[in-house]
Amino acid sequence: MRGKRLSRVLVCAAAVPAVLITAGCSSGSGDSKGKGADSSAQQSAAGSTQPSGSASATVQAAAYTKLPDACAVLSKGTLSDLVPKGTSGKKGSSDDPASRASCSWSSLDNNGVKGSQFRWLNVSLLRFDSDTTRGSGDAQAHTFFGRQVKDAGSVDGAKNTKEIPLSGTGAEATAVRYDLKKKEGLFKQQTVVARVENVVVTLDFNGAGLAGEKTPDADDLTKSAEKAIKEAVAAVSSANGGSSAGSGAKAPASPSQSAPKSSSSASPSKSPSKSASSSASPSKSAAGKG
Repeated sequence: MRGKRLSRVLVCAAAVPAVLITAGCSSGSGDSKGKGADSSAQQSAAGSTQPSGSASATVQAAAYTKLPDACAVLSKGTLSDLVPKGTSGKKGSSDDPASRASCSWSSLDNNGVKGSQFRWLNVSLLRFDSDTTRGSGDAQAHTFFGRQVKDAGSVDGAKNTKEIPLSGTGAEATAVRYDLKKKEGLFKQQTVVARVENVVVTLDFNGAGLAGEKTPDADDLTKSAEKAIKEAVAAVSSANGGSSAGSGAKAPASPSQSAPKSSSSASPSKSPSKSASSSASPSKSAAGKG
């Protein structure tokens, strides 16, 4: 009799998982105590593999919730330097001013028979909301920043392209400059991209000497553009109650590393590929305006 019972235990041990041996095989009577242990083990195993229905994904809330007026981010002195004979800023169209905004200026300094100095300036702002699907606003802005810099350096026909990382301007900033030959003359293009928290600022600035005027110095244009982008970044921070936030920040962590703060301002329906920039690519900037 004892031998038969031992054989039965060995058969059960080979046929079922070890976690159920005690509950299903140690007792031949099938008493209520054995059934309770079996039920408890099954519930415990199920609970270890199924996510809790009450758990919800969270993402760090976006630092900035609004944008400044794009036509007011630069001082009169800076505008006088970049576009000395400039017209009033032309505000770009936007279906959501809180998320995207832009403004452009053009200047034509006519020197008669000596020709003209042309300048064109555009500032665009794009703000990203945190979203449980796309991640934190900072992370999205960081990705878009990289894409803007790459696009700026890959314009058809660009010559002498130079990429210059900048410090002390938002969380990260890069200037890209190059020469672009058009029928009107040789244009010196400067594109400066900066990220401050969850906002990306893109400044396009180009100049050319037309009808015999000398070509402007690229270094001078770059310095002016760098000064302007600092003002624009500060304006974003100021519009959200700060001074120059993000100037020492590092590139954001991936969304999975973000602090668990929920955001009610997420806008999953808005695609980050829709840039605030109505800023024309350099090929559209000066043609026909000289």
